This record gives sequence, C-alpha cells and structure tokens, in this order.
Amino acid sequence: MACVVASQDLRAPVVFLFETLAVAACYYAAGRLGLLCGLTVGGAVVSPIWPPTGVAVACLLVLGLRCWAGIALGALAVLMHLTSPGPSVLGVLAGNTAAPVVGYLLLRKVGFRTDLIRLRDCLALVFLGAFAAMLISSSTGVGLLVATGDLPGQDLWVVWLAWWVGDAMGVLLVTPLLLVLRQVRAPLRWPRWKEAMGLVVVAGGLVPLATRSPASVLFSVYPLLIWAALRFQLAGSMACSLFASVMATVAATDHVGPFVHLSDVQVMINLQAFNGAMALTALLLSAVIAEQRNTRRSVERACQELVEVLEHLTAGEPGAGRPQRDEGGRRRNADG
Repeated sequence: MACVVASQDLRAPVVFLFETLAVAACYYAAGRLGLLCGLTVGGAVVSPIWPPTGVAVACLLVLGLRCWAGIALGALAVLMHLTSPGPSVLGVLAGNTAAPVVGYLLLRKVGFRTDLIRLRDCLALVFLGAFAAMLISSSTGVGLLVATGDLPGQDLWVVWLAWWVGDAMGVLLVTPLLLVLRQVRAPLRWPRWKEAMGLVVVAGGLVPLATRSPASVLFSVYPLLIWAALRFQLAGSMACSLFASVMATVAATDHVGPFVHLSDVQVMINLQAFNGAMALTALLLSAVIAEQRNTRRSVERACQELVEVLEHLTAGEPGAGRPQRDEGGRRRNADG
C-alpha cells in the first residue's frame, strides 16, 4: 500500500508538468498562427482573430483551473517573441492570463456544460466567456500601451475595440470547435461522410470566391453555414464558420475583395462584423437545433415508456374480457 501511495504522489507532479507544458505549447502555437494575419489600427498591429484565448478557455474547461500556469507560460513565450522584457510585458501577461481564468470561473458559476447542446450554455459562452471576460485582457493591454507612451491617447478606443473583439472572436470560434472535437468518438456512417465531403468541396470553392471577390458577396456563405448546422450541428457549423472567418481575415489583411477600397478602420469594422455574425449564427443555430432534437428524443422516449407501462398494465389484468365466477361459484360476465 505504501508503494502505491508513493507512486501516486510521484505521478501527480509529473502529470501536472506535462499538462502545463502541453497547454503552453498549444497556446504558443495558436499565438504564432494568430500573428500571421494582423491589421494596423490606430498605429497598433492587432489580430482580428486571436486563437490563444480560445485555446486557453477550452483547456480550462477540460483540465480545470490547474492549467493556468501553462496559459501564463504560453502567453509569456508569445510576448517574448514580440517584444523585449519590461514592466508592460508583465502587465499584458497578467491580463492575458486573467481573462480566460475569469471567463472559466464565470462559466462554472452558471453551470456551463461543455457538450454545448443547450442554448443557455452557448449564450453563457458568448456573453460571459467571450464578451465579458475578454474586457480584462483588452483593457489591461491598451491601458499599459497608453501609460508607457507606445500608443497615442486619441487612438485608445479604436485599438481597445479591435483588441477586445479579436480576443472574443478567438473564444467564439476556437473554443466550441475544440470542445466538440474532444467529444468525437465513433466514426460517421458512409452516407454522412459523402455529404460531409460534398460540404467540404462546396465550401472550398465558395468561401475563397466570396471573400476575395470585389462584388461584395460575403452573404453567400450563410446558406453554407445553415447547411452545416442542420446536418452536422455544432461540429460542422463551427468548422465552416472558422474557415470562412480565416479566409475573410486573410482577404482583409491583403486588402482584396470587398476590403480593397476601405481604410484600415473600415476594414476592421467590416471584417469583425462578418466574423461575429458567422460565429454567433453557427453557435446559436446549432444550439437551437440540438435542443430541438433532444426535446424530440425525450418526448419519443417518454411516449415509448408510457406505451410499455400501458401494455404491462393491460397484460396484468386478471381474466380481462373472460367470464368470471362470483362467491357462490356461479358464472357471470366481466360486466357483472
């Protein structure tokens, strides 16, 4: 018994170290991907979609509060890649670590479920995990830039808005997809795979065309998103919305398609309006569809149980429909 207890005591720090390094590596990799597409707004370069926030919130929801150290380590690695150490770096590091942790605590407070099959869970992720919690990182980062003189005061609000929306988009686009992929178990049936391949082919042709065409046809992506939500629910809709948002972000950074003649601020506004609409549509529509399917299954299950109970009661009636005998032994009908 003592050997077993000692082995468990040694295993816990090793597991914690492995989880911390894995979370830090995922955060850093997501940060490097987010840095590939940046827009200049108010003299500052911001990422329209910041994937590390989505990775951080997903890790906290899956692993718990103990992975905050990995988030901090990954955020520090990203900041060291961008700039040299300084007091402002520590402030931004604290904000980038605190924002997903606060989001996780808020979600846990309201009973958030990671399967995302309830509309209330999706609304909680939108308003608490994304919009509310990411106010911390954006306010801390922009406030430090203004305090150190790296950002002019007149550009404060536009940079703050771009920072906040970019962090929120990371949660809305990345966290649901990671949570859904974690729950994937059994392979789909072949007819569904053929439909999935058809969806991939259509999306691969339509989305790049819509995001890079000067005719402003971004709205043509929404029927594709509805198809993905109806047939593949959250997994399909979030994958489709993430792909469309990434392609739109690339087009915006290249100033092509519907972003060709716009200023930097206009590009950011149009891009984030499109990304936000895509993310909210995919998330909420999938939740509504999942709730309706679960309600229908519950009703069907209740009806089936009721039928089984009625059949059991009917089969248990003694001599139903047959002649019975009274106390004197005389035969009488079931109706007396």
